Amino acid sequence: MGPRDLVLTPMGLRFAGRVLPCTIGRGGVTGRKREGDGATPRGVHRLVGMLYRPDRMARPADWALPIRPRDGWSDDVRDPDYNLMVTRPHGFGHERLWRADPLYDLVILTDWNWPSARRGAGSAIFIHQWRGPGRATEGCVALSRADLRWLAPRIRYETRLIVV
Repeated sequence: MGPRDLVLTPMGLRFAGRVLPCTIGRGGVTGRKREGDGATPRGVHRLVGMLYRPDRMARPADWALPIRPRDGWSDDVRDPDYNLMVTRPHGFGHERLWRADPLYDLVILTDWNWPSARRGAGSAIFIHQWRGPGRATEGCVALSRADLRWLAPRIRYETRLIVV
């Protein structure tokens, strides 16, 4: 584990000498991730992108890309674009990235089951804003808005999310 890694610990997400309170999937941590299990996958995950809502915040890092109103993320195993960003309307199941709530105002993408998705192995694992302390996700790692905004400009291409 390097100094630039995000390390998920029982106390929170450790990074740059800080431990940030976070929530994980309702299914806990697993080494056997499946679509719909609500678990956060164990492993070393590269950070491969950052998305943000330009109507709600300034660009958080020079490599962040804006989310647009028609952006979505496919979570349907029948979709040829499973576990990829899609444009809505979309003929398969997907999540809206442009949401009424602030959960996806800032999203850090990991390489979980990406770019060549294995069907049924679980769609994207994001780092995003939490619903509140102790409120589990569907498998993602979630932080407070303040901590997420602190983190975003400090991560780099070589940063990894390590879930043990």
